[in-house]
Amino acid sequence: MALQKVDLEIYIYTGTVGSYSNGDLKYTLSKDRISIQSNIVLEVAQLVRDYLDVTFNDDYNSTTIWVTIVARHFEEATGVLYESESTTITNYLAFDGFGEFEDDINPQLSTNALLTTNNIYLPESTEGKLPIFAEGVGKVTIDSVDTEIIDNGNSNQKIQYITIPADSSTIQVYDTDDATLLKTITVNNICEPKFTPYKVTFVNKYGAYQDLYFFKKTTESFNVEDEIYKRNNINAAAVDYNTYDGQRQRYNVNAVTSISLNTGFVKEDFNSAIEELFLSENAWIRWNGQTLPIIPKSKSMTFKTSLNDKLINHTVGFDFAFNKINNVR
Repeated sequence: MALQKVDLEIYIYTGTVGSYSNGDLKYTLSKDRISIQSNIVLEVAQLVRDYLDVTFNDDYNSTTIWVTIVARHFEEATGVLYESESTTITNYLAFDGFGEFEDDINPQLSTNALLTTNNIYLPESTEGKLPIFAEGVGKVTIDSVDTEIIDNGNSNQKIQYITIPADSSTIQVYDTDDATLLKTITVNNICEPKFTPYKVTFVNKYGAYQDLYFFKKTTESFNVEDEIYKRNNINAAAVDYNTYDGQRQRYNVNAVTSISLNTGFVKEDFNSAIEELFLSENAWIRWNGQTLPIIPKSKSMTFKTSLNDKLINHTVGFDFAFNKINNVR
């Protein structure tokens, strides 16, 4: 008895696992087994990603969703459902994250602290946010003060953002047994009397919002685009023209503002945060009291080390993700 084909129903929803209804059915797929293969492989990640709504207005909400896949398997000889295990139901929690090539297929990413670095940099007297995965963390200890993590099963709290009090020094993330230490993070409080620090928030490889502060020199510029046409200035009646009316006229004028930011001196493990920022499709900056979308303009990065570079500073260029002149229609 061999497998002939499989039919999939993909339900995508929020709330608690298994709480889907017929209205949550987003895709129905069917695929036949290739004759020389013994199994059937379907890729659903890109389909599911269309339903991950990634928006940010300095609010740090969980963006996870539940995915339930109902699979029905059919026999090759008869074309009917298998008598046993003909239908399987599998539940997944979806993040807008990514694995790397070295991680192999379908890698299991972090199930505790949702950032790769062991150092966080904050301006003095400024609170921060630590993204954690609620299912895998029992408590977070910040300078001997415990925060118990409660997982109620709802998708809107699977990623939680723990407030880091101003001028904290050490964060410890513990397993669900509240005893096994999983990660220790050092908080570096930076005094910057000369430049204005800017906070950039991006979606990291774990699908969580991560903050990076750029403490040093900021340069703002903008690039103008336009078109020119040549117009006829002749006054037919007087067979004359006005010298104050130009022959060449601009139109479709607009511009994109760019900024160049510097991190200030950081440790080597900050390379991974900058790398994820470059790879992220969604980033924002806190600018003049607003949260504004930006796009990394820099397309190359050099991994810096204390051995090669002594003191490590990262310079990153961004474009604001909108035109200077409002032409939203």
